[in-house]
Amino acid sequence: MSVLDELPVVVIGAGPVGLAAAAHLHERDLPFLVLEAGDTVGAAVRQWGHVRVFSPWRYNVDPAARRLLDDAGWVAPAEDALPTGAELVTDYLQPFADLPQLKPHLRYGARVEAISRLGLDRLRTAGREQTPFLIRLADGDELLARAVIDASGTWGTPNVLGASGLPARGEKDAAAFLEHALPDVLGSDRHRFAGRRTLVVGAGHSAANTLLSLAELAAAEPGTEVVWAIRSASPARTYGGGDADALPARGALGARLRDHVDAGRIRLLTGFSVHALTPADGRVAVVVRHADGSEEQVIVDRIVAATGFRPDHSLAAELRLDLDPVMGATRALAPLIDPNEHSCGTVPPHGAAELAHPEVGYYAVGMKSYGRAPTFLMATGYEQVRSVVAALAGDWDAARDVQLDLPETGVCNSNPADSTGADGCCGPDPAAPPAAQGLATGISGGLLSAPLTLVSLDTPAGGQTGGCCTS
Repeated sequence: MSVLDELPVVVIGAGPVGLAAAAHLHERDLPFLVLEAGDTVGAAVRQWGHVRVFSPWRYNVDPAARRLLDDAGWVAPAEDALPTGAELVTDYLQPFADLPQLKPHLRYGARVEAISRLGLDRLRTAGREQTPFLIRLADGDELLARAVIDASGTWGTPNVLGASGLPARGEKDAAAFLEHALPDVLGSDRHRFAGRRTLVVGAGHSAANTLLSLAELAAAEPGTEVVWAIRSASPARTYGGGDADALPARGALGARLRDHVDAGRIRLLTGFSVHALTPADGRVAVVVRHADGSEEQVIVDRIVAATGFRPDHSLAAELRLDLDPVMGATRALAPLIDPNEHSCGTVPPHGAAELAHPEVGYYAVGMKSYGRAPTFLMATGYEQVRSVVAALAGDWDAARDVQLDLPETGVCNSNPADSTGADGCCGPDPAAPPAAQGLATGISGGLLSAPLTLVSLDTPAGGQTGGCCTS
């Protein structure tokens, strides 16, 4: 037995995928330690706890975790029920973390600052694969590990608002006016949006989630205005698959969003590339630069930057990573998850082979493994860690046998209920449970093309400017 065999596998992050890795490590009888920067399990998930996912429970529970929970007498939620983020934590992650097989191996308030090899920088090769990983925490503590599974995610590193991948001019100075993805518009953050004009920038599911909540808020709070801005000339990729969607709740979301836009309750701006932000008199001026170099200005009270996330690989700067220059994922994985080609449900199964780096024993998994691609889903992460742990155990047949069964158009996030009727508001929707919404991300997400009246920056929206359900 080598010195490495006596050391634990260190898992970074106690979210759904990190805890799934712990479950598989336990089943393989491999020593492990889970490091969580937050004070609880699922710390990042709790921050979007108000959001209801449109994937039912059967896609959200890792099989190895399920086996341990079942043995402990866990009462599983109904497989077809649609949980909120908060329910994912309270009904699944927390009970799992409290199991005696897991609890002693979880360490909270442990933020990883850097990962290297003990006594070796990135340049040194001799003996590298037999040298333990050195993990330095923000409090100065240092740990040794035989392998590292980095499931730290991307929630803490959102993309900037500027259209070029750089912060817009004045973005830092306008921070007081900015919100990142998925604010709790109808709950704890309501006071920041009620009676104000909010600009939502982004074309993904986070933007759609926030837009639907804002439309509901506008129905109840006079003076609340909703503006949606996208860089492209068309919002087609933001609309879901409708009746053709394998998950009815997700298919219904795109139709509801489109109804609000058509009715003027949400004003849509296209060709919107943020150039500069200028706070003035308690509001913020957003300067938009067009492709021809001309500029226009929009005045708002709040801005929601639903522009996605990016991985932070700086903590692994002394490791030998092979990252795709575009996606920020491994080179082998990048073409399989490219959002220009794939939605959540069309990403093929993949595991240890596609996630491996030249740094043997280091794997980034979960959302972080996808780099800047927005097409990740929990079920994919569960299969990733099953394969990775099998590889760490030396079971390469199991590691290579990657399988994934998903609805054709993917499984992603959604927003709390937005009641709609034939006119897009104020009535039950017979086509889908009103308690859940969602849409696929990516361009090829089973989206339907449909005519839509677009609003350019210099054309005011017709119809209502407030919400629906007025009496």
